[in-house]
Amino acid sequence: MGAVTVTHHATRAMGSALRATVVGAQRRSADRAWERVVADVERSEATLSRFRAGSALSRLNATAGDGSWRVVDQRLYVMAATAARAWCLTGGRFDGRVLARLEALGEHGGVRLPALANGNRDPHPRRHGSGIDRDPWLRALRITDPIDSGGLGKGLALRWAAGAARSGLPAGAGLLVEAGGDIVVSGPQPDSGAWRIGIEDPSGGDQPMAVMELAIGAIATSSTAVRRWIGPDGEAVHHLIDPRTGQPGDGGLQAVTVVHPDPAWAEVWSKALFLAGAQSIGPEARSRGLAAWWIRDDGTLEMTPAARAATIWERPRTLRFSA
Repeated sequence: MGAVTVTHHATRAMGSALRATVVGAQRRSADRAWERVVADVERSEATLSRFRAGSALSRLNATAGDGSWRVVDQRLYVMAATAARAWCLTGGRFDGRVLARLEALGEHGGVRLPALANGNRDPHPRRHGSGIDRDPWLRALRITDPIDSGGLGKGLALRWAAGAARSGLPAGAGLLVEAGGDIVVSGPQPDSGAWRIGIEDPSGGDQPMAVMELAIGAIATSSTAVRRWIGPDGEAVHHLIDPRTGQPGDGGLQAVTVVHPDPAWAEVWSKALFLAGAQSIGPEARSRGLAAWWIRDDGTLEMTPAARAATIWERPRTLRFSA
């Protein structure tokens, strides 16, 4: 048998590295798949980016609190509907309305937030419900506060881009698409069998904390190692805001990695479990049957039984199995 064809592509999108690996497809087919990935991610950015004044999300955010309904793009509607469901399933730990709080803590760069028509300028108001009203027949939305696509938007962009790529590849081809550390895989990896993926050390070490095998599905990580800055009061802050307190999550964890069939929901659960904190993450992740790995503030790695079954290597003397 001849060598398996492996094609690699890379660029930048959504503020991070975007790359794809195609296995077992002719170069022309692999190149077309990559073109579909790039075009589809650009479509998602044009719709969901809070950093583009003309995006559908920025236009919707400009109407926050004025009581009006807006017919929106299908992708924005899916993002908003997913965010509303995630708010319910996570008990409010996943909430796109942390956008105003991020701005108040000093993370700028997005489109300027509107002064809310309802007079609510508190970046951390007490909230009831998701704040996202939906009309599926008209594909219309009404929001009480500006919302952030954030990791959910990246997960959805990966969902759609990987689907677009797979539609043009031959049956049996392998595919990996990665954006800023979030990954979707299907089919065989270059050496055949499942893909082997490392869990990064959030403290910056070159050696991974563990290595897993994944044949199909998605991986997302929520970590304090990225998007950190000095807040207005001189304190170190990060982007994983707990909607219940309005402050960066401080539950004794550095990072949480989750495997899920869908990249958007991998994002939701990695953040929700991070905000659950070190004392509650194990019981909740196990009760939901999630493959989850987490790193405590002291550098200890723990994982659920489902994660243990997928783990083929872990760094010596760091593992404490959460039975």
